[in-house]
Amino acid sequence: MVSKILLSFIHIFLLMNLIIVNAQTSPNIELLDIEKNEITKTVPTNPKIQFEAEKIIKEIDNVVKKLKPIPDKGYMIKIPLEPSHRVENKWIYALIDEMIIIIPKNEKPYLLLFDDENKSYFFTFDSKIDQLLKTLDFSL
Repeated sequence: MVSKILLSFIHIFLLMNLIIVNAQTSPNIELLDIEKNEITKTVPTNPKIQFEAEKIIKEIDNVVKKLKPIPDKGYMIKIPLEPSHRVENKWIYALIDEMIIIIPKNEKPYLLLFDDENKSYFFTFDSKIDQLLKTLDFSL
């Protein structure tokens, strides 16, 4: 009888431990300083940021036509998408689980997406990122 109760408590303890570990693995938004090559800020994701990210994806209007799309100076914002977002346009048809906004110094920002085969795509978009930056408490 005592051993059954003890086993029940062990199972409950393990189950609770798994739930806690799973809750803590939620991905964060990372801001990277390109010149320093280091993450300068980490922010937990929230619905407001997810909404702004999806709005940017919907506003994709062209591909980036640069030989070297990653600049030497500026910032990159990596945003995990929860849940994953299907992107369907004339350049890409894929399920995207994270996006990277590239903000070059003195240029308009653009977007980096990876498809399920890990191919990279650089897009321009016709949307302001001011609200996203404000939500992230980040200024250029």
